[in-house]
Amino acid sequence: MSDVPGLAINLATVRQQFDLKAAAEACARHGISWVAPWRDQVAATGIAETRRILDGNGLRVTGLCRGGMFTTDPNAQDDNRRAIDEAVGIGATCLVLVVGGLPRGSRDIVGARRTVEDGLGTLLPYAVANNLPLAIEPLHPVYAPDRACINTLAQALDLCDTLGSGVGVVLDTYHLWWDPNLLRDIARAGEGNRILAHHISDFLVPTRDLLNDRGMMGDGVIDFKAFRRAVEAAGYHGPQEVEIFSTGWWARSGDDVLSTCIDRFHSVC
Repeated sequence: MSDVPGLAINLATVRQQFDLKAAAEACARHGISWVAPWRDQVAATGIAETRRILDGNGLRVTGLCRGGMFTTDPNAQDDNRRAIDEAVGIGATCLVLVVGGLPRGSRDIVGARRTVEDGLGTLLPYAVANNLPLAIEPLHPVYAPDRACINTLAQALDLCDTLGSGVGVVLDTYHLWWDPNLLRDIARAGEGNRILAHHISDFLVPTRDLLNDRGMMGDGVIDFKAFRRAVEAAGYHGPQEVEIFSTGWWARSGDDVLSTCIDRFHSVC
């Protein structure tokens, strides 16, 4: 099968169908050359074996998913240092960070955001020493209470400006499509060379589950071509990474999901 340049598969998209080895082999079989594993997949396989599998299938790694959780994990610094070691070990281009929401029982979102800034500032020297960029992923506001209190691209970029070099952002269509300042802030991210990854999935109407009902590109309301034009105008020409959490797509065969990703990438994205 011919190569599909510009397309990456986040392995969450086929996590119910394939283990890491099978997913890598399937992506290679479909001509996909970029993947993004999750830490549990790497842990189940082992860092050295993961690297061997990826290299053996001619695959490159966009980002390792995920680190972060600065507000809710009392061992966040140790865990994030391990995540950096894992990302370096498998040759990832960055570590994706979901920063954490409100601590249990808290209503102080301002304080939570300060905790994120402090946690990133503490972690950053270790990442820089390992030459691994940290990629902040702002999540849709519905996830502010439990997953990420950084919800707009502007907030993520403000953190980048405060922290300096070695940190950037993930542009995820599912989380950012709604933002009235999106085009302005994508351009701002490009000016600072902050764009580290571009994730794609669609927002369905109606959405039956806010975590596990993301849509295949073209099945929802997002204008992917306009989003990509803005990203490329900002100077980012890296892969578009399909990241779909969906009980519906997990129920289909992995090869069918990958084939559909390729078809929609060409027709919609």
